[in-house]
Amino acid sequence: MTITVLGAGSWGTTLALLLYSGHHEVTLWTYNSGHARSMQETHYNSDFLPDIPLPNDLVITSDLIKAIEKSDFIVAAIPTQYIRSVFEQLGDVDLSKKIIVNVAKGIENNTLMTISEIIEDCCPTVKPKHQAILSGPSHAEEVSRNIPTAVVAASPSLETAQLVQQTFLTPYFRVYANNDLRGVELGGALKNVIAVAAGISDGIGFGDNTKAALLTRGIVEITRLGVAMGAEQSSFSGLSGIGDLIVTCMSKHSRNRYVGEQIGKGRKLDDIVNEMLMVAEGVATTQSVYELSEQYGIDMPIAAEVYRMLFEGKDPHQATEELMTRDVKVET
Repeated sequence: MTITVLGAGSWGTTLALLLYSGHHEVTLWTYNSGHARSMQETHYNSDFLPDIPLPNDLVITSDLIKAIEKSDFIVAAIPTQYIRSVFEQLGDVDLSKKIIVNVAKGIENNTLMTISEIIEDCCPTVKPKHQAILSGPSHAEEVSRNIPTAVVAASPSLETAQLVQQTFLTPYFRVYANNDLRGVELGGALKNVIAVAAGISDGIGFGDNTKAALLTRGIVEITRLGVAMGAEQSSFSGLSGIGDLIVTCMSKHSRNRYVGEQIGKGRKLDDIVNEMLMVAEGVATTQSVYELSEQYGIDMPIAAEVYRMLFEGKDPHQATEELMTRDVKVET
């Protein structure tokens, strides 16, 4: 395959290396020409993956049109809130024969669109059956070191999902196929909100009991909204649902958990975000999820309290108390 990876952050760079190792012809695109030159000259991505060498013949460019013109696959490793600005530049390009594989995890603010919806909105030649997502518990810091990882490739076309599966498969990167694109998209996006909650719990100093409760009740909230939006319930029990939720809520590598942890310690959101080089998708997604829960009439008490802590300055201890003293309910 001839593959272009859009986005040279830690995840985009890691996937470019993984695909290169599978003997594909890979181009890595970054919007920043200075970043491209640095990687070309040093053969390292010093900003995002400083300890992993880049192959001398990995093509690196900041020319978007040139990057994608000959590719069979376009892998979109761009933070959700920037996806539109990139794909709008491809609106007049014929993408009808290309497979688009998104690997970001979020929901756009204001439009409340998933990433596949954003891409279709910007690029009318993209065929829905050629859209796919690759998602699951997969921190770049571990995949880049060949640590065994399992993810899921989903597309409305199982044939496309299986093609993506075969393209990304390596002895240390196992890929399952799924035809519930909406469910896999939403699982990856929504769990980031719960990861922020888990981080807040860590920052306050709560224990394992609290985090277990957040994960368990969090997947209930994720599933409620996902099913209301047309996803299959079973997808949230899989790698992009509970699998990704576990790793994002527990891992030291999780940017979303880190943001929550700092909030739990009393810091302000703007200060935390401004000092981070990488994007914590859960911050913007929390706003989108809060609006979606209102739109669909879905009860999401944990997500609602995360929204109030991030954007209304609510005290984490007060939010916890109000969650714990809500009216009692039957579990299922």
